[in-house]
Amino acid sequence: MAKTTEKKNIRHLSLSELEEYFGSIGDKKFRAKQAYEWIWQKHAHSFEEMTNLSKELRQRLADDFSFPALKVDATQYSADGTVKSRFRTSDNHMVEGVLIPTDERKTACVSSQIGCSLSCKFCATGYMDRKRNLDYDEIYDEVVLINQQSQRVYEKNLSNIVFMGMGEPLLNYKNVLKAIERITSPDGLGMSPRRITVSTAGVAKMIRQLGDDKVKFKLALSLHAANDKKRNEIMPINESNSIAALVEALNYFYKQTGNEITFEYILFRDFNDSKQDADELVKLYRQVPADLVNIIEYNPIEQALFSKPEEDVVELFMQHLEKNKVNARLRRSRGKDIDAACGQLANKE
Repeated sequence: MAKTTEKKNIRHLSLSELEEYFGSIGDKKFRAKQAYEWIWQKHAHSFEEMTNLSKELRQRLADDFSFPALKVDATQYSADGTVKSRFRTSDNHMVEGVLIPTDERKTACVSSQIGCSLSCKFCATGYMDRKRNLDYDEIYDEVVLINQQSQRVYEKNLSNIVFMGMGEPLLNYKNVLKAIERITSPDGLGMSPRRITVSTAGVAKMIRQLGDDKVKFKLALSLHAANDKKRNEIMPINESNSIAALVEALNYFYKQTGNEITFEYILFRDFNDSKQDADELVKLYRQVPADLVNIIEYNPIEQALFSKPEEDVVELFMQHLEKNKVNARLRRSRGKDIDAACGQLANKE
């Protein structure tokens, strides 16, 4: 579907470009700063909200520019306090984001694409087509809207952001980095990049690019199998980005940035939950300066035949990692009752 208008999105203008525009219409330079503050700090989602600009000027802006913004289309509240939102884009696509609360943290799980092209076998989004990338201002909107929910429901600002929603962030590289630049900028949300984690299914070339760009945020690799044969079965991307290539890329990333690396590993019954699987994970962990391995319980989806292991199997797996000095944490899923847990986002009605 085509975007609703051909007018330039005002949020895609830099401050200096806004100054140039206001000069070109014979207005004062400081108007640019006022408009910029409304867009990025006061989180206006329309020209009408820019109340310290005259009505005539707001109309002129509306004539000259578009202001496409995400809107909350539906909200679901889980029994465990998790809040899932379905956002509607200006061109009528849907994308989901999740607020995950704990006592210590309020985390936004945000999406980077509408749908996904990677077809991971255990993930609901992987069974959808990728419609398009989200623009950086749309990703920013997700964070702003989830932060407003956190303030309303928990009276706390977001403490963390994870790019673990719909889509592969590193296949929307420029928009994700630009969104993070806006989120961390003092004239944006002013959040520390150390509180942001970008999760990837494993695009080796782009992991290296993150290193070259000296990013300051954390990186998580969705691993889910520690050998190529098994990983190929559940994650087709592994066929062109082998574990050896990812190990090399992650070491390069760490050498360039020193940033924290996490492995994400979902346990699937009778697939990757044996002692041999744990041994392979230990071996891989020792090849990369990873800070942590998140062991995640599987959340069933209609399209896949996987199920989660019995508790005693999970316990043995964790014990084996611990015995081998792997810093591992078992992550219990949140929001399962509203399909908001890891791997469940699919724009369900």
